[in-house]
Amino acid sequence: MLLILVLVVAGTAFGQQDKTVESKITHVTVFLNKAQVTREVKTRIQEGATNLVITGLTAQLDPNSIQISGQGNFILTGISHQLNFLNDHATPSRLRTLNDSLQDLQSKIIFENAQKQILDKEEQMLLSNQKIGGTDQNLPVNELKSMADFFRSRLYEIALARLKHDEKIKALNERLSKVQQQIRAINELSGRNTSEIVVNLSAKSTTDAALIVSYVVGNAGWKPLYDVRAGNTKGPLALLYKANVSQSTGEDWKNVRLKLSTANPTLGGVKPDLQVWHLDFYQPREYYDKKRQPIGYQGMDAPSQALSRVEVAQESGSTADFVSVAQTSLNTEFDISLPYSVNSASKPTTVDIGRHELKSTFRYAAAPKLDPDAFLLAGTTGWADHNLLPGEANVFFEGTFVGKTFIDPQSVSDTLYFSLGRDKRIVVKRAKIKDFNSHVVIGLNQKETHAFEINVRNNQSGPITITLEDQIPVSRNSQIEVSLIDEGGSKFSPVNGKMVWELTLKPNESKRLVYQFEVKFPKDKILAGLN
Repeated sequence: MLLILVLVVAGTAFGQQDKTVESKITHVTVFLNKAQVTREVKTRIQEGATNLVITGLTAQLDPNSIQISGQGNFILTGISHQLNFLNDHATPSRLRTLNDSLQDLQSKIIFENAQKQILDKEEQMLLSNQKIGGTDQNLPVNELKSMADFFRSRLYEIALARLKHDEKIKALNERLSKVQQQIRAINELSGRNTSEIVVNLSAKSTTDAALIVSYVVGNAGWKPLYDVRAGNTKGPLALLYKANVSQSTGEDWKNVRLKLSTANPTLGGVKPDLQVWHLDFYQPREYYDKKRQPIGYQGMDAPSQALSRVEVAQESGSTADFVSVAQTSLNTEFDISLPYSVNSASKPTTVDIGRHELKSTFRYAAAPKLDPDAFLLAGTTGWADHNLLPGEANVFFEGTFVGKTFIDPQSVSDTLYFSLGRDKRIVVKRAKIKDFNSHVVIGLNQKETHAFEINVRNNQSGPITITLEDQIPVSRNSQIEVSLIDEGGSKFSPVNGKMVWELTLKPNESKRLVYQFEVKFPKDKILAGLN
């Protein structure tokens, strides 16, 4: 019976065939911070059980997300996932070229160092034979001079040659360092292609097999960005909806069908449960660093955000003409019918996904306390119909880039406003009126009175509408009383102290606005934040 069991096991192992197959990426659905990759596998399998090994996949794939379907006269009996760090079949040609360059540079550096060693040996030989003709022999002056000239000339040549070799070695090392950095970057990506999916199939006879394999990967996603263009103050706004698609999965997406989804798989779909809300007294604690100073008092500099982008003139056609938008039950999908390529790199690929015209109105606005210039604003409605996401927008007016703004479609306002830049033809000036300012002490209190004037002039050839904003202080202490004596015709909000004027100015028309307020507070106190 032992012999029969061995034969059965051996026969089963013999019938189980492993076959490595190639696969091709055909579709990619890119979520906001992940992506689902779909591959096609076409092969021919033999009778019996076959393990199809799909190699060269990114190690970033989620094994739990693997889905497989197929066509053919076979049965799918199982799926497994594994890593294979010994498989180097997917080494990029760029990496092989860089490795060859690395070896060439290393050989050149070895050669240059060998040349330096030869020069060093020659220099040592010359210096060790400085005694000419022995110690008791006197040489004629001309022979002594000739030998001295020879030593001087040859030592100079050796020093000059050594310097040239050092320069070559320095240049080669710099080039070597760059090549090594590039190799490390490519190895980081290509090293991720160590993942394999093993598909177990069973067929009664030799047959063709076509499989569709999909899986979800990390290190991928897309971000919305916009171009807002206005040719003049009479026509509609043009909104160009774009997507920055990026991925560093280690596998390039070459000529694939892209679909962009607003879904975010990392958020999950499980409803959160409320936990018990405990309430207790606050117990303050002091923490000290190594120097026994309370932590938290050091100043922090706000991080700077360097923004840079190359703007390309809009052509007559773009991928936006080949995008269909589908609204699912929970999300929006942008399906691009043209094949697209997104390389595995840190630099994103920009994809046009929509172009819309938005009805707009134009007006001016200014806050002369902060900036003396008037800004042209474009207000647009109807944006909620275009499935926008929060994102940065580049604003262009009359073909000129005027700045950046942020589109927040989650705003409760019906109108989105875009700043189109400064207009120097609208002159706005704000100044304190000294004659109306005063400071008096009344009993236990002191009172300060402040007055300001705002002058605005329209130097354009046509009428304009402008909104002016200013403010008075708001007290956060019951001992400080702030009163608006003269609102100057503005709409005043006591909650935030803001005053707003809506003005219409004819060509070359000017207007003067005056407002006045007073502040009352104890005379033994020093007021902060008034100036």
